[in-house]
Amino acid sequence: MKVTELLSHFDVSGQLVLAQPFGNGNINDTYLAVYRNTFDETQVILQRVNKKVFKKPEDIMANMHVLCNHCHRKLEREADSSDRVWQMPRIVQTKDGKDFVRDEKGDVWRVITRVLSAHAYDTAQSPEHAMECGAALGHFHYLVSDLDPKKIKDPLPGFHITPLYLKAYDKTIDRGKHAKALLSGSTEARRLAKFIEERRTLATFFTDGVKRGDLKVRMFHGDPKVNNIMIDDFTGKGTAMIDLDTVAPGLVQVDFGDAIRSICNPAGEEASNLNEVMLNETLCAAFCKGYMREAREFMSPADRESLYDSIRLLTFELGLRFFQDYLAGDVYFKVSHPEQNLNRARVQFRLCESVEAREHSIRHLLASL
Repeated sequence: MKVTELLSHFDVSGQLVLAQPFGNGNINDTYLAVYRNTFDETQVILQRVNKKVFKKPEDIMANMHVLCNHCHRKLEREADSSDRVWQMPRIVQTKDGKDFVRDEKGDVWRVITRVLSAHAYDTAQSPEHAMECGAALGHFHYLVSDLDPKKIKDPLPGFHITPLYLKAYDKTIDRGKHAKALLSGSTEARRLAKFIEERRTLATFFTDGVKRGDLKVRMFHGDPKVNNIMIDDFTGKGTAMIDLDTVAPGLVQVDFGDAIRSICNPAGEEASNLNEVMLNETLCAAFCKGYMREAREFMSPADRESLYDSIRLLTFELGLRFFQDYLAGDVYFKVSHPEQNLNRARVQFRLCESVEAREHSIRHLLASL
């Protein structure tokens, strides 16, 4: 089906005046559609849910329906007492009352509302921006903190389960001739392998905490990078978390660590000079302050105690995934040159070392909030 034909199935008022590709996402095909009438304009997002990534797209839509209904009710109840207008995309139903349509190939297409007068950025712009990113993630976690995880189907089983990534790494090392050749021929590869061995026990930090009952499975976003956090154009305040397909039962600590890992390393994941890779403590402090302001209400002492370890573990986990993929022949992460995943792993492990060097100050900061 053409884009205009797909859009014709959805219940949007006005005349369609624009439909064009939108954003720079790597998973779903995304289009911006603009409708106008004499008095008003409506902007919506049309997306194909990528079934190569999400094996059951209909589950993604069922999840989004449950998630949005839960959060919208909570947002409406608390709107008068909030310091801002918090937003969340809404599913636009089809003209026959469904949440999506299928094209002739069986692909699922949906329409959701666009968060207007707000933008996301690819990097942290300032400590104030980092603080608002923290506030947006903390508020999202607060919104879903009382959503029963049993109502949500896991869209990506095994995602952010570090022991599984370590198991895949061990399998690659043990059985892969390609991996053995790379390790024998590269001093740097052997150094990274040694880094992993020295921190192997890190992998079970979250799973052990859940088994002991110290950490509670709630809901987490799954992809809390800075360009999934919308900032109000007029107030500069965080206003929404977007890209909700990866929301799943899990630990909020995963999001917290992953967000700081990505937001508070200005050098980025592709840095070539490791001397530039470090945890920016100013950005980290700002993010933590914003996050705790919104999340403090539902977090237990054990939750808070684990936050430093979550930052350390998420840098280790991503570095492990990059390195395993390098040894396996670059089968998961896209690369533009043969050593790219090796360098990505180097960056994450250097960031992990930077986090470890700042353990005392990070723990002191978190304890004071």
